[in-house]
Amino acid sequence: MKILVTVKRVMDYAVPIRLKEDYSGVDTAHVKMSMNPFDEIAVEEAVRLKEHGIAQEVVAISIGMLECQDTLRTALAMGADRAILVESALEIQPLAAAKILKVLALRESPQLIILGKQAIDSDHNQTGQMLAGLLNWSQGTFVSKVLVEKEKVEVIREIDGGLETLALQLPAVITADLRLNKPRYLSLPHIMQAKQKPLQIIPAEEFQLDLQPRLQRIKVTTPQKKRAGIKVVNIKELWARLKNEARVL
Repeated sequence: MKILVTVKRVMDYAVPIRLKEDYSGVDTAHVKMSMNPFDEIAVEEAVRLKEHGIAQEVVAISIGMLECQDTLRTALAMGADRAILVESALEIQPLAAAKILKVLALRESPQLIILGKQAIDSDHNQTGQMLAGLLNWSQGTFVSKVLVEKEKVEVIREIDGGLETLALQLPAVITADLRLNKPRYLSLPHIMQAKQKPLQIIPAEEFQLDLQPRLQRIKVTTPQKKRAGIKVVNIKELWARLKNEARVL
């Protein structure tokens, strides 16, 4: 089995968010960047499947600027066998990413594609679903457990009512949830070995796809600060405040 796993370079989750002066987006200049946490979980799951003898090759894929090579090297240090960077200076939105991944899937012929369920910078939570639709493959989203058996993969996913178990025919697309696993700590030898693993760079123009953004970001603002809660003496006071101050009654 060959597994494709996607990784995205995002602002590190521990870095305080600063907005640009014109409110056009988040200021990412001179801040620490790292692998999207959900993608890190996806890589870990792919590597574990390889370690258990289920997969023979894990290929990490990223789309973006040349700086994304650092993120791919992290995936290689975790245990991926090789990496592919689709270089593009454009803002790659979910549909464009799904189109690129479809072409790579048809080239690489994997049996399983694992993505993080969403990126912490855009929070779209759309690429995996769009990719499965474009490929017409089985899909399992928000997956918290994976079990591969011959020609199918059984996944447990989290839904509003609890847990749902699905049996997906391979090839399939799954998106990793937070509780799927805990990514491993990277040792120095693995980091050094990752520098020797192959990393292919493909210009996005080679795919001859329409990658232009379809969504326009008009303005980004910080959430309004919530007022501190108050204590009420009795139900009568609570009722009065809900009616006269909150105006919800």
